[in-house]
Amino acid sequence: MPTTWYDAKVINIQSVSPNTRRFWVEIPELEVFQFKAGQFVTMDLPIGEKRLQRWRSYSIASAPARNNQLEFCIVRLDGGKATEYLFEHITIGSTLRFKGPDGTFVLPENIDHDMVMVCTGTGIAPFRSMLQHIAQENTPHRKLHLIFGTRQAEGILYQSEFLELQKQLPNFHYSVALSREPDLNPANFPFDVQSGYVHSFYLNEYGTLRSDLKFYLCGWQNMVDEAVLNLTEKLGYDKRHIITELYG
Repeated sequence: MPTTWYDAKVINIQSVSPNTRRFWVEIPELEVFQFKAGQFVTMDLPIGEKRLQRWRSYSIASAPARNNQLEFCIVRLDGGKATEYLFEHITIGSTLRFKGPDGTFVLPENIDHDMVMVCTGTGIAPFRSMLQHIAQENTPHRKLHLIFGTRQAEGILYQSEFLELQKQLPNFHYSVALSREPDLNPANFPFDVQSGYVHSFYLNEYGTLRSDLKFYLCGWQNMVDEAVLNLTEKLGYDKRHIITELYG
């Protein structure tokens, strides 16, 4: 089948941290954009001549809905031409061209296992899509544990949403690792928080091997590689219980 490209109109932009923004787009030619929670689209940005210079993939941060609107959560990268273009040139009313959806890092149709979702930064986008979809569709599920890592408290993304989901969703738990927050006092936060990296959470909590548990990892390759090594060599999990998605 030929690839379908869409011209989406930017309908809202919101800064959510010093270097992160949420972008909402609408696809005028469609009534409904069909995708699975966790999938991504590939944008064609006017930042080069060759395809590899122009194309960038971004996970959809919104849940599948019966409309033509999508949300993306994007971090500005130092020296990154794509995010420089998005942050410096894209405004409300601009057009973003993309194809998709693509990707197999998706919410299982039948959630017959506990899910441990480990992410850093905007790697939270596919998990936000998955969790919102579970809540909106009242999807049967087992235990869900989101472990989010960032440097400082100002970089925590979707905090109020996940706190609300803890109230709405049975068996959902939300944890945050802050690697560079000075004088961290967990008592000052309304959720489970620790100083350090995301790895300490799952190493401490899931050291007993279980066949009904799967780990979903999304973030920079260094984080994902370290997590896979920890889970397989330190804890003894089979790679079949680990699903990964890289960004950057």
